[in-house]
Amino acid sequence: MATCAPDFANDPGSQFLKDSFQRGLAHWNRERLAPGFPSADWQRTFDRDLKMQRLEGGFLEELRDEISAEAAAAPTEVSGFIEWFEALKATGPGQGDPLFPWLAGEADKDQLRWFFEQEAAGEAGFDDLVAMTQVKLPVEPKLELARNYWDEMGHGSAKGMHGPMLDALVETLQVEPVIENTVWESLALANAMTAMAANRRYAWHSVGALGVVELTAPGRSAMVADGLKRVGLSPKEARYFSVHAVLDVKHSIEWNRNAIRPAIEEDPRRATAMAEGALIRLKCGERCFAAYRAHLWG
Repeated sequence: MATCAPDFANDPGSQFLKDSFQRGLAHWNRERLAPGFPSADWQRTFDRDLKMQRLEGGFLEELRDEISAEAAAAPTEVSGFIEWFEALKATGPGQGDPLFPWLAGEADKDQLRWFFEQEAAGEAGFDDLVAMTQVKLPVEPKLELARNYWDEMGHGSAKGMHGPMLDALVETLQVEPVIENTVWESLALANAMTAMAANRRYAWHSVGALGVVELTAPGRSAMVADGLKRVGLSPKEARYFSVHAVLDVKHSIEWNRNAIRPAIEEDPRRATAMAEGALIRLKCGERCFAAYRAHLWG
């Protein structure tokens, strides 16, 4: 197997695309989104959160700068935008990465375990991201996100919820998905997705980012499921990835038709925001895949 050098290195000119910042941001996200209780020192926590929000904003603006020219070229007329958006499945950053055929056909169980540990630790929680994004959206996009959320929640059945499926695979593979063991590129992806969903000025960016996950994830998920079954997991144990390989195809079609299309018809400016969100998500994914290959193949 050929060795692989990283496609992306830490940018010495960036205070954001580096290990220490992404770990700090990941810990803050975990703390701020966890249910809690009032405390006597809430003002100190508020001051800390305000500082972190400024840094989070700087991080997202740097990611926007990276892809703004490409996003500005996306059509703002609805049919043209949908065509551009769906083409990202083939032409977007990180698509067709050689990591996934290798996971399907060559990786051993320990290598698949390491890959999954990174993915699980960097998982921002698609259900929660959808829930945060849908706040105050127009009716048609809001309904589509609600339907998507209900699928993520197993239609009200704990056995069908996607989050517990992920947790079950963590137990099956006996991995420890913690921030400390995760490459910064995976943390950056989760941090970017959380930032777009949690800040209302990036709500349409989040719609684009979540939509492009639904668009591009099925092929990768199918290959990971194939790899897991090849090394001995049962179809039930590989279910988390198998489900997304099938269900997300339907989700993508409906997201584009019922969330993206009516949103742009109402306000064409949203197309550029969605394009930026989609490209931010794909660019962060591309960095992840490069970091994974550097570890697994280096």
